[in-house]
Amino acid sequence: IELKTAPADFRFPTTNRTRHCFGRYIEFHRCLAAKGEESNQCENFA
Repeated sequence: IELKTAPADFRFPTTNRTRHCFGRYIEFHRCLAAKGEESNQCENFA
């Protein structure tokens, strides 16, 4: 018996979005640190 991870199923695009969400979170806070809390440009990452 060979155990391995199931392949990605593109019928369900919303599953396992952890990396994407974490990346957007980091980009948002990086933008806030660089441009300040008042910047509207950071809303692109929210």
